[in-house]
Amino acid sequence: MNRTIKAHLFQQIALVTQAMANPHRLELLDLLVQAPRTVEQLAHATGMSVANTSQHLQRLKQGGLVIGERQGTTIRYRLADPAVIRLWNEVRTIAVQQLAGVERALERYRPKRQQFPVITMAELQASMKQGEIVLLDVRPAEEFVAAHLPAAISIPLSELPARIDELPVDKLIVAYCRGPLCSYADEALSFIIASGRRGARLEEGIAEWRLAGYPVVPTLW
Repeated sequence: MNRTIKAHLFQQIALVTQAMANPHRLELLDLLVQAPRTVEQLAHATGMSVANTSQHLQRLKQGGLVIGERQGTTIRYRLADPAVIRLWNEVRTIAVQQLAGVERALERYRPKRQQFPVITMAELQASMKQGEIVLLDVRPAEEFVAAHLPAAISIPLSELPARIDELPVDKLIVAYCRGPLCSYADEALSFIIASGRRGARLEEGIAEWRLAGYPVVPTLW
């Protein structure tokens, strides 16, 4: 009897890992870390159909990882708990550290990542206090509105060529995006440096920043 009950217990816990055991669902989680979104917005961001996106979201919901909240005629999905952010961060970290295939795939996805200086979170904090840098958030605008690093300015990557003159030429431009699995900041820095400005990358995004104990604006978690 105890053996059966214990097996059922672990079967229920396995719903969490089963929900994550799909690359499309991991990408959906990565997007929802940045901001709540509708099914349609998530489908557009991932290139999946609305029907497939909805099915994956239901699996994530069954695993207790996301919540769907109805707003009028639409349903907006968000992470169920801040612990989901920590879970995703740890899964990603283990994969990068332990699986050579992940590192090779990351090199292909971010081929420019070794080309730019990297600034740490602690260095960023110190430099911001001294007014030596401009912190640039190059994620889509809706993600910036949902949460961003203090003192960051928003210029989405798609708008950067038309708005490059908004950035000073006498300060270091530190770009960040969704974290180490995101290439937006790399692409932005290529353009920034080509314009004659100095640039560096913050590898971490809002999730890593918050998990390190630093505040984000607004405070959502």
